[in-house]
Amino acid sequence: MATGQKLMRAIRVFEFGGPEVLKLQSDVAVPIPKDHQVLIKVEACGVNPVDTYIRSGTHSVKPLLPYTPGFDVAGIIEAVGESVSAFKKGDRVFTTRTISGGYAEYALAADHTVYTLPEKLDFKQGAAIGIPYFTAYRALLHSACVKPGESVLVHGASGGVGIAACQIARAYGLKVLGTASTEEGQKIVLENGAHKVFNHKEANYIDKIKKSVGEKGVDVIIEMLANVNLSNDLNLLSHGGRVIVVGSRGPIEINPRDTMTKESSIKGVTLFSSTKEFQQFAAALQAGMEIGWLKPVIGPQYLLEKAAQAHENIIHSSGATGKMILLLK
Repeated sequence: MATGQKLMRAIRVFEFGGPEVLKLQSDVAVPIPKDHQVLIKVEACGVNPVDTYIRSGTHSVKPLLPYTPGFDVAGIIEAVGESVSAFKKGDRVFTTRTISGGYAEYALAADHTVYTLPEKLDFKQGAAIGIPYFTAYRALLHSACVKPGESVLVHGASGGVGIAACQIARAYGLKVLGTASTEEGQKIVLENGAHKVFNHKEANYIDKIKKSVGEKGVDVIIEMLANVNLSNDLNLLSHGGRVIVVGSRGPIEINPRDTMTKESSIKGVTLFSSTKEFQQFAAALQAGMEIGWLKPVIGPQYLLEKAAQAHENIIHSSGATGKMILLLK
């Protein structure tokens, strides 16, 4: 290590496995930005389910070991590379991904993945924008091609992506239905754009949704847990309806005939399969921040040293209530 190299605290993963492989180290070198890179002093970092899949080694993306997890950070620009003109030291920003990992006191990011964080949003909210809002926007506007007046069911609406989907769908003129398993979660869903909310732990909740939407069915379903819900989703759809799979934790058996009679479709979405539309997404979401309909709801908060507990809870706790984040102080 170079003499005088600045050091920081960061979570490091030396082997794929359970939450226990997340190791807090205090002697990690602070990265130095080059060319089109910026260095961000991290105030908060979002915790996403995909972080746990990557950590376990089950995700299609396998970073070189050792690595630091974390995509969505919010903080203050500490330094910029020589080719960066859009940002300067002291700017408040958030990211959609990082180069060096977000579970750290400082994170390196490419300047095209960094966006200005408006003063009306705090750093916790900034850390809740990246993957949740860009994924929800991509699912609704790009993958489902929603139109004003259509109905959308957000299945698992009280988590980070779910709340984002409700807010975006309402802002774009859709009839918004959501599901959540706790009373607190249902309240959050109604407060963030949903016209109606249903408890997906109730045995007859599918019948309640059918009664609410009538014979036509639901035009679009944003699905967070396809391995549980996909078969029911196909029965809820309207003619030409679309299920957009945002999350799944295993296989499920479906009857393809259910897609034939309604000429419905199932489409998967992953945020980083294409990034060329990101600037368009960002422009729409920045407008939402300015107008006020984009307002992240913060859920469980953990200090950096509790990252392993956060990973355990994001998968195994029942009933999401807002976006989970790590705090750096």
